[in-house]
Amino acid sequence: MKFSKQQWGWIFYDWANSGYGILVTTAVLPVYFKAVAQSAGVSASNSTAYWGYANSVGTLIVSLLAPLLGTMADYPHMKRRWLNVFTWAGIILTLCLAVVPAKLWWLLLIVYIFASIGYSGANVFYDSFLTDVADNSEMDAVSTTGYSMGYLGGVLAFLIFLVPELTHGLGGLMSSVAIAKFSFVLAAVWWIIFAYPLLKHGHQQYTMGAVDHHFTDSLRRLRQTLRHLSHYRQACWFLVAYFFYIDGVDTIFTMATSIGKDMGMKTGMLMLVLLMVQLIAVPFSLLYGWLANRIQTRNALLIGILVYVIICLSALHLHTLVGFWGLAVLIGTSQGGIQALSRSYFGRLIPKNSSNEFFGFYNILGKFSAIIGPVIVGIVTQLTGRSTLGAGSLSILFLIGLLIFWRLPKLSK
Repeated sequence: MKFSKQQWGWIFYDWANSGYGILVTTAVLPVYFKAVAQSAGVSASNSTAYWGYANSVGTLIVSLLAPLLGTMADYPHMKRRWLNVFTWAGIILTLCLAVVPAKLWWLLLIVYIFASIGYSGANVFYDSFLTDVADNSEMDAVSTTGYSMGYLGGVLAFLIFLVPELTHGLGGLMSSVAIAKFSFVLAAVWWIIFAYPLLKHGHQQYTMGAVDHHFTDSLRRLRQTLRHLSHYRQACWFLVAYFFYIDGVDTIFTMATSIGKDMGMKTGMLMLVLLMVQLIAVPFSLLYGWLANRIQTRNALLIGILVYVIICLSALHLHTLVGFWGLAVLIGTSQGGIQALSRSYFGRLIPKNSSNEFFGFYNILGKFSAIIGPVIVGIVTQLTGRSTLGAGSLSILFLIGLLIFWRLPKLSK
């Protein structure tokens, strides 16, 4: 499929913020924060708890704001404006992570909370732009290409970071603190460069009518939508299914490094596993787009959910590092595809002129879903003493999501 200039601008936003996702959220800041906090006398258990609380606070704030912000962005010229506001907030605050003194662990945490709000808030508007840049027949291809390019961009940003990391600070020219701060600057600059086309030229094709008071009218529309959810029965049932299976997807990704550590993997090896998963996700995200075109989006999504059921059930018998690598490969094959096709499937279920409002609900359920999975893993791990059994218990979330999603219809292009 040949993409338009607007579609490429949208696709490259995924590439743009991927540096933040892998460098700040996943690979560097969690480790850097724990080191900074412990050097200041904070115990390992407390630093882990504080990191968890920070992520929960950021998630809660974005989740509560998403539906209202989404509703406000459905008016003429507002979607790109709000995308710019949250993107620039995320970029500036990511740069601020690099200037926070290493001893002020609490300030580092506060800045990260607000940076994560910028990142997650911007994604609400970015996701909803899909309905503006692609029609129903194009959504699967555009969405999966966005995820594929996002993973590729994340890999390239990560490889740049690995140059000073693996050369011991370019032969001693950079300290470990300087390397961490370099990663934050890299993530922000990466974001600025590749987000520019969408931030500057993103065109909002579908809008609500112009009004004098955006805030009050948005509240009215939001109340009206909540009262008439039965009119959007398919979209609502999809969101219920999505809530369960995306919880499992997110939990597996966030808990994988902890499980690897429990199995005796070194940090360097875990970094390689993370890089491998990202690389595998690049072609397989595109493959899911091809599958959706061949066998329908619904069936391709069912395959993705079933792959995750297999991953969870296999984790019940995970005892070796070779097995861990094998499951990591399976995760890479379906992680991007299941997220990309969920976005495009939902985009075809909702009214286009209020897409931002509906993607607000999509994002709030995606964020709140990150609560159940970690709790299940934690409880099962504590009761059994094996984190692999905790990961295996997530199969219940995928099975619930699968049963609900099974009831949803195929959608015409």
